[in-house]
Amino acid sequence: MHNPRPLRHFAWLALLGTLSAQAHFQELIPSTDLVTEPGESEIRLDLTFTHPMERGPAMAMGRPVQFGVLTPAGREDLLATLTTRTQDDQPAYSARYRIGQPGDHVFFVEPAPYWEPAEGVMIVHYTKVVVDGFGGGEGWDAEVGFPVEITPLTRPYGLWTGNLFSGVVKRNGRPVPFAEVEVEWHNDGSVTAPADAFVTQVVKADAQGVFAYAMPRAGWWGFAALLEGERPMKNPEGEEVPVETGALIWVHARDMK
Repeated sequence: MHNPRPLRHFAWLALLGTLSAQAHFQELIPSTDLVTEPGESEIRLDLTFTHPMERGPAMAMGRPVQFGVLTPAGREDLLATLTTRTQDDQPAYSARYRIGQPGDHVFFVEPAPYWEPAEGVMIVHYTKVVVDGFGGGEGWDAEVGFPVEITPLTRPYGLWTGNLFSGVVKRNGRPVPFAEVEVEWHNDGSVTAPADAFVTQVVKADAQGVFAYAMPRAGWWGFAALLEGERPMKNPEGEEVPVETGALIWVHARDMK
C-alpha cells in the first residue's frame, strides 16, 4: 500500500529549521478557458514550475517529456510547438494553439523530473487544464492516462467565484482514499497572505478519493494531489531517492458581474 500523503516527511529533519515550506506547483495556464469566437481561437499556454500564491520564485524546467492535448478528434502531440522563455531568470515554456473545432480540449504536460535537494526527492507533476471550444461542452472529464491524475467531477470551466470544484484523485486509474490535495491561487499581486497557513490550502479526499473546494476569488486555481512514487529515481548525483508524483489540474473562476 502506498502512502497518499505528500513526500514532505522524507525531509522533515532538514525542514525543522525552516518556518515555512513553499509548495511547488507545475503551472499549465492558458490565456482563456473558453473560446467562443472564431476570430479569438488562438490561445497561449504558459508552462512554469513555481510557487503560485507567492508569485515565485520559479524553478528551472527541463524540456517536458510529454506535452499534448486531447481533442474531439483524438490525441495530439504538441511537444514541437513549445518555445523556451524565462521566468525569474529560470527556463520555462510557452506554446500557442488554435482551437479549430467545437468541444473540450484537455491540455496536458508531463514535465522532466525535478531534483529538490531541500526535500530529498525528485518531483514529477502530471498536469492538465481544460479549454472549451465554441460551447462544445463534451470531453471535460476525459482522462489523459497519467500514472496519477485528478478526474474532475465539476465541469472545470464556466465557473463563478465561490463555486465548489470537486474531483477524484486517482493512481493507475483507481481512486486514492484520503489523498491530501494542496490548493493555491495564481496570485496576480493583489493579495498578500496574512500568515503561511493561508498560502497553501489543504483538503483531504474521502474514502472514494473525492475532494471539493470552494474557490473564494476570481482567477486560476491549482489543485495538486501529491503522492509517493511507486519506485525511486536517481538524482543528479546518481543516488536513488524517493519521488513525489503530483496529479494537478488548473481551474478558472470568474466574478459574477
